[in-house]
Amino acid sequence: MKPAKLYEFAAEYTSAWCSQNAASVAAFFSPAGYLKINDGSPAVGRTAITSAAQSFMTAFPDLLVRMDRIILDGASIKYHWTLTGTHTGPGGTGKPVRISGHEDWKFGVDGLIAESDGHFDAAEYERQLNTHSRAGDEIP
Repeated sequence: MKPAKLYEFAAEYTSAWCSQNAASVAAFFSPAGYLKINDGSPAVGRTAITSAAQSFMTAFPDLLVRMDRIILDGASIKYHWTLTGTHTGPGGTGKPVRISGHEDWKFGVDGLIAESDGHFDAAEYERQLNTHSRAGDEIP
């Protein structure tokens, strides 16, 4: 995929994450594609990917994803992002979260994501969800 087309694809993918429409995220994946987050089991197929995306959208109703950069190095594609939101979904902590990570993408012959291996600092994510803030504390 040419760099300009890849950037456009990544920008639209980012918008899908911000849309609160989980199926729009899954539409960027090949029908049998997968999304894997850290060491979790991969969500395989659009139905499972929709469910995985929906879990974040439900937990963070104000979810925003920003594309930090996209790196194309030969066959390697890395999509770097930052997620922000307030954990106010069912059972939420009410805590704001800001976490950065990346996805390693492989594309299928259909021009969609066949494999996405996502990575972020899970310990930092948990710390932000569970930290008791005090008046005057700076939120990252």
